[in-house]
Amino acid sequence: MPHYALEGDVTLEAGSYNSEVPVVATPERQQLSISETPAAAEAAPSERIAVLLMGYGEVESYEDFANYNEQALNLLTAKFAPVPTWIYPSLAKLLAMFDLHEWQHQHGNFISPHNAIFERQRVGIEQNLQERWGERVQVFKAFNFCAPFLPDQVLAEVKEAGFDKILIYPLLVVDSIFTSGIAVEQVNKALTAMSGEAEHWVKGLRYIPSFFDRPAYLDLMAQMVEEKIAAELVAAHLPSQIGIVLMNHGCPHKAKGFTSGIDESQKLYDQVRDRLISRYPLISVGWLNHQTPLIDWTQPNADLAARNLIDLGATALVFMPIGFATENHETLLDVDHIIHSLQRKHPDVTYVQMPCVNDRPEFLAMAADWADSQIAELLSEQALSVNRALAGSQAHSHDQGHSHDHGHSHDHGHSHDHGHSHDHAGHHH
Repeated sequence: MPHYALEGDVTLEAGSYNSEVPVVATPERQQLSISETPAAAEAAPSERIAVLLMGYGEVESYEDFANYNEQALNLLTAKFAPVPTWIYPSLAKLLAMFDLHEWQHQHGNFISPHNAIFERQRVGIEQNLQERWGERVQVFKAFNFCAPFLPDQVLAEVKEAGFDKILIYPLLVVDSIFTSGIAVEQVNKALTAMSGEAEHWVKGLRYIPSFFDRPAYLDLMAQMVEEKIAAELVAAHLPSQIGIVLMNHGCPHKAKGFTSGIDESQKLYDQVRDRLISRYPLISVGWLNHQTPLIDWTQPNADLAARNLIDLGATALVFMPIGFATENHETLLDVDHIIHSLQRKHPDVTYVQMPCVNDRPEFLAMAADWADSQIAELLSEQALSVNRALAGSQAHSHDQGHSHDHGHSHDHGHSHDHGHSHDHAGHHH
């Protein structure tokens, strides 16, 4: 049974994690406030804020691969790949066969630690927030693809618990249609379904799209690399011979007009690189791409980046995932494949696979800090009063009040004056 030895106390052993099961069911539902008691609930102020901490979630039961893949195809692949939707169910089953072979046979019944780590992140962020805000702030986790933590399921729980103000907080480093974008899409769909005919129950809403440019996060990324090099490589390798692959999530260059994440990912890399390059000259971005056919992905991929650094004289390589906040099968299995491939051709090079930031205390503290200003605004602002029935009336009013012939006729000696103004009587887009 393989082990994935990472920095600190994060040692990932295949089959060793068991928390929320994606898509179908979860043995235990750990979603309670860390200090919730009847007495505390009674004493809590009337205004309460639910922080909706959002992530992908990953499969913990192999039977769920096909279901998970079909959801991912609908929410992610449809945004960039020219694949007809009718083929998704069959394609999801085919991909599930490859997933099963990789996780079960190639990696000895591997179970992703993502969901367990994400729960620890939720708890830690909530602890930090409640030290300042008390019981009126609670952190709920939601997964894009994993029942019973799908956004609509969690928002129903939020409403039932009496929260009426929401902070949408995808714990994803970079904003794109494939990260924060699908989080907002799912939240909007759920809130629409929950709106009813009367006034909407949501009285306040805020959003944190990303944290790629937060100095504290950038400093921590550089610090983690420097600590690892000092602990394991500095005695045997010159600084100029230590190659660093800073790994971002791969992005397709075309995403049907949506924000693909390339710009923020590049800026993230540039700023971490700037913090390291004076000491360690051999640094490259490495994109963890999905390499789907007919799609132009970001380059260099992590494998090519590593080979380039070896060609430039690297005798040791550090693989650091800067574009991922939570460990997942990409940062573990994909990077493991890359390293094994490199080892066959370059056996004399030392390879170091680093973990994501995960639940490091300093990261959980800064992630809570980033939410403070939005929470303060939610608590201080006047409550929203949204009646969904009015939205339908407005749309209907637009159709009736704006005719594209604007009342003039193209028959017999028409004039383009006729008192017809091109601002269309107060119609604005």
